[in-house]
Amino acid sequence: MLETLTPASFAEHVGSRFRLQIEGQEPLELELFEVARYEENPDFAARKEPFSLLFSGPVSPVLPQAIYPLEHPAFGRFEVFLVPIGPDRRGKRTGMRYEAAFN
Repeated sequence: MLETLTPASFAEHVGSRFRLQIEGQEPLELELFEVARYEENPDFAARKEPFSLLFSGPVSPVLPQAIYPLEHPAFGRFEVFLVPIGPDRRGKRTGMRYEAAFN
């Protein structure tokens, strides 16, 4: 399923919450706050539209980079590699930011 997703697949879901459930722990909610598009690289074009999803999560716990299961009503359950990219203190969002790159 992941290979068929495009930036447009997620654009209408900016501001919505994705549930992250790790066995034996309380579920976390991550808010999708941006879909970042990147220029195509002709030398490495495995995907026609490379992009990243940027999420904001709670300040604690900070998740290490790893593959995590996410759930969302529009997408069901899918797994993505999330990387913590630092805290976000801009505007109304406070918390840890995570990136999932699709390239």
